[in-house]
Amino acid sequence: MTLLSRTLLVTIALLAPLTATAHASAATGCTSSVPYVSGEGGYDTYRIPATVTTGRGTVLAFAEGRHNGAGDTGHIDVVLRRSGDGGCTWGPMRVVAAGDGNTRGNPAPVVDPRTGAVVLVTSYNSGAVTEAQIMRGEVTPEQSRRVFVQRSWDDGRHFTPPRDITAEVKPANWRWYATGPGHAVALTRGRHAGRLVVPANYSAAPPAGSSDTGQEAKYYGAHAIYSDDGGRTWHLGFVDDSHDGHDNANESTAAQLPDGRLYFSSRDQNGTSVGNRLDTYSSDGGQTLDRPYAVQPTLDDVPVVEGSVLQLGGTDAPLLFSGPSVPTARRAMAIWSSTDGGATFTKAMTLSPQPAAYSDLVQLGRHTAGILYETGVAGTYETIEFRRLPAEEF
Repeated sequence: MTLLSRTLLVTIALLAPLTATAHASAATGCTSSVPYVSGEGGYDTYRIPATVTTGRGTVLAFAEGRHNGAGDTGHIDVVLRRSGDGGCTWGPMRVVAAGDGNTRGNPAPVVDPRTGAVVLVTSYNSGAVTEAQIMRGEVTPEQSRRVFVQRSWDDGRHFTPPRDITAEVKPANWRWYATGPGHAVALTRGRHAGRLVVPANYSAAPPAGSSDTGQEAKYYGAHAIYSDDGGRTWHLGFVDDSHDGHDNANESTAAQLPDGRLYFSSRDQNGTSVGNRLDTYSSDGGQTLDRPYAVQPTLDDVPVVEGSVLQLGGTDAPLLFSGPSVPTARRAMAIWSSTDGGATFTKAMTLSPQPAAYSDLVQLGRHTAGILYETGVAGTYETIEFRRLPAEEF
């Protein structure tokens, strides 16, 4: 597809009617924008959105800039655009973590509540290897998945170079490793207030004597890493290690509930249980789980895909979940709302019937939330769109 064709598709998408919110007039402000268009800016494809709002109110939109195609491996950078007007317009794109021929991605940003610094955790592997090879144990430690952290002290304008924290958070028998994707969580209440918690996932090596290769989905598991000093040092938190093939917790996201507990939502990677979303809780800041991951039955129309959760601020504010809403396809991005701390969800709105995949939710202000998500007209990964959402609609 040519750059002109991609641009025309984006234009059509922006002019098409929207199910939940229509484009507002200049007098009332914007409702949507498109910070990333595949084929522009030197990248074939943009994927894996992540977003946070800084203490100064700047919206940061992270993504993977994939040079050579839409695939998950190869030459991939972590890129960023900033918005000073709530996601209506965006500044120039910057490379935050350069792949230099290798794969850097899975951005998991969070704002440190103590200092205001933006802390970014990302994942890495050699651009010459695939996830399947890593899960089968066919790569060297240098080629395999590693974990890095960066900081910005100037509202996301500049970041420190990536610092390797793999030894702190990845056990020797783990193979695959992925941070987020999507925003991490800064705890604001309870005895662990100030802690930064990054939801993540991994794959384990098969037990000795097994005929398995390690590529089987049952070896995926969710976990969390956390820092109590603003991202200087990191610790491994809970580890989901059932590996029974029933509930295969994969890409994870988290939110802190008003009662202080953490709610974790995970993609079920082709488990035998009936359901594509799993969830659980932690009452000790992500160090252990209150119960094993289990299917969330009220999200049964979500396909196998990453999703996002966000606890809105304010009295009696709901917990939100975002994801596509066709069980067998990545299509029709929607928002669900929970008023009982994630026990049950009700669909609140469908943003569009178009193809859609990964997403990340963010609070923009007291009365507004936002969603950064992959979408397109003919294909799922043509653009990454940002949509402003009135909080009263939930």
